[in-house]
Amino acid sequence: MVFVGLAFGALLALVGGVAYVSLVRSQDRQIQRELVYATSADDRTGPPGCVWVFTLRGTAMQASSAPFPAGFPLRSALDSVAATRGTELTTVERGGTTFYVRTQPRGDAIVQTVFDARYQLADRRHLLAALALAAAVALLATVLTNRIVGRFAVAPLVEALERQRRFVADASHELRNPIAQVHTRAQLLARRAGKGAADRRDLDRLVVTTARLGEIVDELLLSARLAAAPADLPRTEPVDLTALARDAVTAEADRAGERRVTVALATPDGSPLLVPGVESALRRVVGQLLANSLTHTPAGGRIDLTVRRAGRDRAEFVVADTGDGFDPAEADRIFDRFHRGAEAGDRRFGLGLALLHEVVTGHGGTIEASGRPGQGATFTVRLPALAPVAAGARAPRQPRLPGQLRVAAWLSSHPRFPGQVRVAAWLSSHGR
Repeated sequence: MVFVGLAFGALLALVGGVAYVSLVRSQDRQIQRELVYATSADDRTGPPGCVWVFTLRGTAMQASSAPFPAGFPLRSALDSVAATRGTELTTVERGGTTFYVRTQPRGDAIVQTVFDARYQLADRRHLLAALALAAAVALLATVLTNRIVGRFAVAPLVEALERQRRFVADASHELRNPIAQVHTRAQLLARRAGKGAADRRDLDRLVVTTARLGEIVDELLLSARLAAAPADLPRTEPVDLTALARDAVTAEADRAGERRVTVALATPDGSPLLVPGVESALRRVVGQLLANSLTHTPAGGRIDLTVRRAGRDRAEFVVADTGDGFDPAEADRIFDRFHRGAEAGDRRFGLGLALLHEVVTGHGGTIEASGRPGQGATFTVRLPALAPVAAGARAPRQPRLPGQLRVAAWLSSHPRFPGQVRVAAWLSSHGR
C-alpha cells in the first residue's frame, strides 16, 4: 500500500506540474498580447487598470493614467529605443509583483507599456495552494485506505499464513513420536541381527534413513517456529564438510552402481574442512546436490565431488556431472521454486534447489549453477570456513542420531510417553 500511495503522489505531482506549466505559459501569452496591443494601438478609451502607457515625443512625456507605479517609466529603455528604433522587452521585480515592460517606436514618438502581473501571480499561488491541499487530502486518504485494507484484506492473509505455520508445526509435532518409534525399532533390529554382513548393512542404512527422516521433521518444526519467532535461531557448531561429502557418497553408492555412474570424491588430503552451521541442514545440501546429479546423469556418466578450501576463510563444495545439463540462460532462475525452463517440456526444477539455496544463504554462503544442454552441470557452494584443524587433531563429530536425541529430549518432557522415555534413556546410554 505504501507503493500505491507513492504512485498516487507521483501521479498527482505530474498532473499538478503539467497544470502549473500550462497556466504560466497561457498567462505569458496573454501578457504579451496585452503589451503588443497597448503599445501599437492608439486607444482613446485608455488601457486596463493594470496597464500604463507612456508616450515620449521629443522631450515631452505623457502618461495614459495616474497614479502609476513608482520607478516608471524606464528612462534608460526609452533612450535606448530612441537611439536604435528597435523594440525592447524588460521584466522588473518590484513591490512584491512583476512588471512586464515593452518599449518600441510608434510614428515620431516612443511608446512604453507597463503591465502589472500581480493578478496572474496570485492565480499561480492559488493553484499551488490547491495542489498542496489536494496532496494533503490524498495522503490522508492513503493512510485511511491502508488502515481499512489492512483490516479487511491483509488481516485474512496474515491469518492464513499463521494457519499454515500452525499446520506445519502440528504435523511435525505429531510425526516426531511415530518416527522415533520406527527408528528405535530399527536400532533394536540392527543390534539383534546376526553376523550376516548384508543384512546388518541394510539395517544400518535403515537406521540412518530413519534418523534423517527425524531430522527433516525437526527442521520443519524449527522452520515453523522461526517463522513465528525469528529471534529463536538455532545454535551453529563446527561441521566437517569433508565428512558430509564422504557420507553422501557412501549413502548413494548402491544407487550409483545400479545406474552405472562413476562417483569420484576429491578432498583436501583427507583432512577435515570445518564450516560453522547446522549439520543436518548442510548434510541435506551435500546429499541433495549429489542425488540431483545422479538423477540427471545417464548410464556411463561421471560425477565429481570436490571439497576444498578457497582462501583461509572460505570453503567450497563442487558437484560436477556429465548429465543432461541445462540452458545457461536458466542459471540464475534454476533456484526459483518450481521454475520451468523455456524448453523444459514436462521437466520442472521443483522445490529442492530452492530450499538448498535458502539453507546456503542462511549459512552466509552462496550457491551457483552452470551448465550446457547435454554437457552436464556444475553446482558450486561457498561457505564461511573455520581455521584449519591442527595436524593430529580430530574434528568434532556430531552424535550419530541428533534427531532422535532431540526427540528423546522432547519425550522426556512429556509424562504421557513413559515407554518412549525408557527407550530414549536406553539410547542415550549406547554409543549408536
